Amino acid sequence: MEHNPQLPALIGMTLDQLTKVVLSGGMPKFVGKQLAEWLYKKKVTSFEEMVNISKKNREWLSDNYVIGREAPESRQKSSDGTVKYLFNVGSGRNIESVYIPDRDRATLCVSSQAGCKMNCYFCATGRLGFKANLTPAQIINQILSIPPVPRNGETPATELTNVVFMGMGEPLDNLDAVLPVIEIMTASWGMAWSPKRITVSTVGKLPQLKDLLDRTQVHVAISVHTADPVEREQLMPAQKAFPIGNVMKLLSGYDFSHQRRLSLEYIMWRGVNDDIAHADLLVRMTRGLDCRVNLIRFHAIPGVELRPSSDERMLMFRNYLNSKGVTATIRSSRGEDIMAACGMLAGKKQ
Repeated sequence: MEHNPQLPALIGMTLDQLTKVVLSGGMPKFVGKQLAEWLYKKKVTSFEEMVNISKKNREWLSDNYVIGREAPESRQKSSDGTVKYLFNVGSGRNIESVYIPDRDRATLCVSSQAGCKMNCYFCATGRLGFKANLTPAQIINQILSIPPVPRNGETPATELTNVVFMGMGEPLDNLDAVLPVIEIMTASWGMAWSPKRITVSTVGKLPQLKDLLDRTQVHVAISVHTADPVEREQLMPAQKAFPIGNVMKLLSGYDFSHQRRLSLEYIMWRGVNDDIAHADLLVRMTRGLDCRVNLIRFHAIPGVELRPSSDERMLMFRNYLNSKGVTATIRSSRGEDIMAACGMLAGKKQ
């Protein structure tokens, strides 16, 4: 899309950083704000489109920087309308983003890393191991580039209404890149989104979780999956470093009773964590915490011997939680036929 990929990318830069760029090129300070508008509001892909910036200044910018936009390499469309996009992030690595249309909503599930260090037993990304942190440019590029311009004869995709950091990687393991992306998305000079349209999912990495809570107003989703700490450590090695009890203690110091929302993610496995005893553990763990529990169907991946709970067991579990005053819902499964559902992203070329 652009020549000389060795040059630094402008997308992923905050207003302060863009202002430093234009000042270093001898331009007036206000050009930084113009640049932010072209990149994040108008989503341009070339310097020539920046018509209120002088030709001389555009030439200086193109000599020293690239915009940084990269189109997805490929896409797969599910029978349910979900679309999975593959992006090349260099060094032979790929990451995936998932676009999920649902009536008047359109959610994009973005990746923050290639691979993941957390090594959760049940997750295809975790089983890849860690490959690389994505840069702010590589993260925001997913958001700016999807939904793409429709192909011939296609119905235009619904503009994004929500973004969830639930793709490949642990977002809080790359917080230095995730925070500027959130700033770009929510600042008046950037995309001007409400932080309530953004959810960051995490295994509960501390102390980065506290940083996220203190520095943003985005929704938070905690990957719990079992309230039994011994069992959780077997499934999620991160439990050893970041015990779920410590995570809950931290969360109890924040107010989730108004607009900001706290969700607990709970994948259900047959005969592992789907009985009343596990539901009771979850009720006790969430006591006094304003949250909702999302019950998630397990999607089988190669090399993992876990099996999904039955629909009847999931309904029983949900109803039991609700009867104990814990708001619980069963998340609808999307994109399983194209390996785009929860826990299935592996960055493989189709």
